[in-house]
Amino acid sequence: MNAAVNGADEARPPRIDCVLICGGVWHDMDFARLELLKLLGEDQRIRTRVFENYETIEALEAADILITYTCDVTPSLKAQEVLRDWLAKGGRWYALHGTNSVLRLLDNGLWDAPRWAPLFMDMLGSQFLSHPPIVPYTVTVADPEHPLVQGVEPFDTTDELYHMETHGDLHVLLETDCTVPGTGFVEADDALGTHPVFYIKQHGKGAVLYLTLGHCRGHYDLQPMAEWWPTVDRCAWDLPVFYDLLRRGIGWLKDREPA
Repeated sequence: MNAAVNGADEARPPRIDCVLICGGVWHDMDFARLELLKLLGEDQRIRTRVFENYETIEALEAADILITYTCDVTPSLKAQEVLRDWLAKGGRWYALHGTNSVLRLLDNGLWDAPRWAPLFMDMLGSQFLSHPPIVPYTVTVADPEHPLVQGVEPFDTTDELYHMETHGDLHVLLETDCTVPGTGFVEADDALGTHPVFYIKQHGKGAVLYLTLGHCRGHYDLQPMAEWWPTVDRCAWDLPVFYDLLRRGIGWLKDREPA
């Protein structure tokens, strides 16, 4: 009987410990958090702890995989160092939308992107600088042979088109051409050109997968700057291809080499 039990134990796939960090400003974090948890819940192996910032250090150190959907949430230096070491040992991190943002509103009414967290941005592979108005644009496939985008066709989305400062060697999977300058940002004039939308950056045995799509905002998410936003914006979340990319990214997380 013990042998049978032991054999059954050996046949069970191992648990995967996930940390989901979802928090910050100007976005419908409740919506994004729920949608991501539903996707993670499709695999019973994944057990997820949820936080609004990076400061629960023991959770980061114990995680197998990490997903972040944030805006203007910067880890402390200690948390950045823990993430750096975690990646080097084989951690995989799926970073979404505004994870790479540091924002400050200046007296002249423009948004600035201060370079206050160089280690963090180097890990992510990019820092948000600006975006043009939210209007439709086309996302194209940069590496059609890569499993993360194999079979994905070019698609149109209405979302924030991120103009970013990039760091290091990025394996770009999806990209887009920006033909409209950024607006309302200090560094808006250099937005024209081709920008990555979906990419991988390697770190030792681990890696970061970044997807810039996924803006979302409800009526109350600009408080206290504005009491009411007139529309509920779901942007790429309205597209089946976006959920396909999210599921593929979660699959990529699970394919990591166990420590």
